[in-house]
Amino acid sequence: MTSNTITTKDGTQIFHKDWGPKDAQAIVFHHGWPLSADDWDAQMLFFLAQGYRVVAHDRRGHGRSSQTDTGNEMDTYAADVAELAAHLDLKGAIHVGHSTGGGEVTRYVAQYGGGGRVAKAVLIGAVPPIMLKTENNPGGLPIEVFDGFRAALVANRAQFFRDIPAGPFYGFNRAGAKVSEGVIDNWWRQGMMGGAKAHYDCIKAFSETDFTEDLKKIEVPVLVMHGDDDQIVPIADSALLSHKLLKNGTLKVYEGLPHGMATTHADVINADLLAFFKA
Repeated sequence: MTSNTITTKDGTQIFHKDWGPKDAQAIVFHHGWPLSADDWDAQMLFFLAQGYRVVAHDRRGHGRSSQTDTGNEMDTYAADVAELAAHLDLKGAIHVGHSTGGGEVTRYVAQYGGGGRVAKAVLIGAVPPIMLKTENNPGGLPIEVFDGFRAALVANRAQFFRDIPAGPFYGFNRAGAKVSEGVIDNWWRQGMMGGAKAHYDCIKAFSETDFTEDLKKIEVPVLVMHGDDDQIVPIADSALLSHKLLKNGTLKVYEGLPHGMATTHADVINADLLAFFKA
């Protein structure tokens, strides 16, 4: 175990960054699939400069954490975060999750956020309440979409992890988009650091987990941020529904912005996050 790794109860090593004054309010960032803590660079540096303590971890099976073949589902993801928060003695923290990380935040705050551990939460382009089309969720995406993800990952993960950021993730497939090859390369780099088995399992975790009851349980203020041109997690069946289930939720919709807006429009997102944190 190194200074930036904790070992969970099942022996999984979770890599994390912990920057800034330990007595400052902590912001914990939860990344999307199949990325790593590095996806939050623009936010980590910005909020560190604002005097916050900033924490980001690589989810099990992702980035520099253990390439696990088990536990790649939301209950274990949330339990891993709980172990990390206890290890770092985080109290009154703000938890910010993007995409799959938004599901992780929702499950973590609902199950472990009591006792002053969590002050606020933010869901950015997040997967709750549930992505999959079911009898109770007729507006969701059909299982064939996610079966396609699994098939593409198995067939050629390296190419699949190139096509996603080059296309819908950042809206680079839209007319007039300012395409950044560096951003595409960085997405690919992060994705390929993780384990194929964990990434495969996580598709089920982010698409089929139902967070409806978790959202209803959350008492703390939650900011729900979503681009209305999100091609990965369509807004109508995610943010618009999550907002209605939260007791203390605020919805902010970004016209024309993509799934990866925290990267493509970091200045806009960071300013709105800061305003919510200070409110």
